[in-house]
Amino acid sequence: MSTTDDREARACVSCGLNIAGTNAAAFKCPDCGQQIYRCAKCRKQSNLYECPDCGFTGP
Repeated sequence: MSTTDDREARACVSCGLNIAGTNAAAFKCPDCGQQIYRCAKCRKQSNLYECPDCGFTGP
């Protein structure tokens, strides 16, 4: 998979928005280490997120 394909596959875990080329946050799940992406809007509004792998939820 190329870097371009990687960027296209990234979506906000809270709202599903494609975050390619945006001011988004990328971090690892505190429980399982899965990479999680969140858009700036969801971070600012403190929308809940759920890890797709282990189900961990956070603000």
